[in-house]
Amino acid sequence: MTSQIQQRKPKKQWSLQDFEIGKPLGKGKFGRVYLAREAKSKYIVALKVIFKEQIEKYQLHHQLRREMEIQTSLRHPNVLRLYGWFHDDERIYLILEYAHGGELYRELRKTGHLSEKQAATYIASLTQALAYCHEKHVIHRDIKPENLLLDHEGRLKIADFGWSVQSRSKRHTMCGTLDYLAPEMVENKAHDYAVDNWTLGILCYEFLYGVPPFEAESQKETFRRIMKVDLSFPSTPQVSAEAKDLISRLLVKDSSKRLSLQKIMDHPWIIKNADCTCTCSK
Repeated sequence: MTSQIQQRKPKKQWSLQDFEIGKPLGKGKFGRVYLAREAKSKYIVALKVIFKEQIEKYQLHHQLRREMEIQTSLRHPNVLRLYGWFHDDERIYLILEYAHGGELYRELRKTGHLSEKQAATYIASLTQALAYCHEKHVIHRDIKPENLLLDHEGRLKIADFGWSVQSRSKRHTMCGTLDYLAPEMVENKAHDYAVDNWTLGILCYEFLYGVPPFEAESQKETFRRIMKVDLSFPSTPQVSAEAKDLISRLLVKDSSKRLSLQKIMDHPWIIKNADCTCTCSK
């Protein structure tokens, strides 16, 4: 599909007539996602439909343009592809890779928590994808189960680059999702790539225990727990000492002391548990 789209794009603009629209896959604040088939090649894609009125209302032009530019430039087996886009008077359409397995969030809610092998495989996949993004100077800033999709082989795909930024310098915008925010973001300090490393620690915990580590009754209490790094490990479900060690080395307040992405891949828990067939496909 990529080559077909790249070959066709210079010759003609995409339009809705090029696609057969199927069932809705999801609904967000600014639009909907539909299953679609490119009429000529019969290739299945996901079509994200965004309403221009909403973009105007919330003044998201710059953010959307940045998201589209970043995601189009990324080529990694664990990053959802954005093949192209087009628009009409009322809507913007993003042509996305279709992830047959849907949101990892749904799987996590269904099972309660993941096995250590599953969790380690997903963390290794995410780590490799983020290492690639960071090499391209892209910080994702909103890694969470709702933004992680699974393809037909169960391979993890990072989606939704709405809060991502391409920058070599530290950033100051507080963004992302409450339970996944790094302490430097909560404290409105400058941040860099290490915010993604923090989120890997949060996700690893959530995969294994079913809830994020600093979840609390109120936003204020969650903020307090994040700033204190008020981390504890419940007795159930049973989680290995190696997994707890990895989480503890990522959820460190001083961002310069968090485990690097390379060291995550070399960590004994990852080496012992991650399924290389899902994480080593380049």
